[in-house]
Amino acid sequence: MSTYTTKSGDIWDLIAYEQLGDCKYVSLLMEANPQHLDVGVFSAGVVLTLPEITDENKVKNLPPWRR
Repeated sequence: MSTYTTKSGDIWDLIAYEQLGDCKYVSLLMEANPQHLDVGVFSAGVVLTLPEITDENKVKNLPPWRR
């Protein structure tokens, strides 16, 4: 499993987009980092665990009309 160290001003959606490739993975990112769920805007230096994106995740997170 890999990690990401935040920059000042990072938000969940932006991290998911930049590090995982799509905003749709924000829920997986949040599930992997439950200790930070109360954070809306990150300060610099917070180390987050990046979830592994698999084919199973991709299908599970797609809306019905995109499956």
